[in-house]
Amino acid sequence: MNDTGIQRVLDWAVAELRIPGIVADVRDGDRRWFGAAGVADTATGAPRRPGEYAHIGSGGKAFIATVLLALEAEGRLSIDDPVNTWLPGVLNRNGYDGDRMTIRHLLSNTSGLFSTGLAPELTSRYATRAGFIEHRFEAVTAEDLLRMTVSQPPVGQPGERFEYSNGGFYLAEAIIEKVTGNSLAEEIDSRIVRPLGLTGTYVRSAEDTGYPDPHPRAYSTLFYKDGTDPAAVTPENWESVMEEPGLEPLDVTEFNTSWVPANVISTTDDMIKVVGALAGGTLLPAAQHRAMWTTVSTEGGNWMPYARYGLGLFEFDEAATGGLTLRGVGGSYWGCLFYTVSTADGGHAVSIQTNTEWKSWDVLFKVIEAEFGISVGG
Repeated sequence: MNDTGIQRVLDWAVAELRIPGIVADVRDGDRRWFGAAGVADTATGAPRRPGEYAHIGSGGKAFIATVLLALEAEGRLSIDDPVNTWLPGVLNRNGYDGDRMTIRHLLSNTSGLFSTGLAPELTSRYATRAGFIEHRFEAVTAEDLLRMTVSQPPVGQPGERFEYSNGGFYLAEAIIEKVTGNSLAEEIDSRIVRPLGLTGTYVRSAEDTGYPDPHPRAYSTLFYKDGTDPAAVTPENWESVMEEPGLEPLDVTEFNTSWVPANVISTTDDMIKVVGALAGGTLLPAAQHRAMWTTVSTEGGNWMPYARYGLGLFEFDEAATGGLTLRGVGGSYWGCLFYTVSTADGGHAVSIQTNTEWKSWDVLFKVIEAEFGISVGG
């Protein structure tokens, strides 16, 4: 509970990592604190402020998992149903087996699906600055996303290993719509937004490329060097092919994000409510809450250090947090990073957002250390 310490981290992130603007929102019982550093708009110098809308990136995976677990609680499906039960034949390509891959595998990133976020069909659109500018307003259809999900062979058998893959959540969204007959946006609104009284959270439509006010401008340097072949990029070598540091960021605020799982826009205040409810078990029945937080190792999966993965969310390894259970959601992509972390009872949480993509895990870890009084990783 060190507000001064968090502010120092925010100032450091702007000064040392060249993050244009960053905010941290804290709730600890009745205590609230909001801090900011840098700017929301580099052209005008407008400051960051509370209540800004931003994309939560892969934090939307938690919304998809919550809807599916709620449907299970109603007896409408089981998360151990094979994918073929609901989407027969969709996985019949490139060595995938829809009779062995289950909904649980999709939500825990243990399906064996390859790292869909690096699929050339997607990265070729946005991999370079020129490509991004050309394709930034193009929507990606659900059919395109499902085809992309199985466009490369498996990286393992279902349940064998963790590999972070958006593709599993494209399939999960399709299952939700098949089971309910409703859009994912309708299900998220009725099962999460309205029950939690969220006022700044919604699913962006496939055609929408902007934000309500207030919102920060978004800036990115997440581009490959000119001449890079997107098909040759892997989870192991992607950092080596990125642009040289020091280039001026590109304003990427207006951007079609129809390929991001769930495509959720929210605020730091709302995300504290969401993560608090999911961490503390107030949104799902006990059995589904336990399933959500039954975690798998992420070791070797090219993901965040010191974390285990549940169903659409992560939990820090207690060995790395001095025995404190911390749970959260987060994501990053062009021009955005959004992470929210809570204690297991949901009563103490911090949410951070930057108007550029991931620069260093130290941003998140230093904020956590300042707020919760621990040393991440020991």
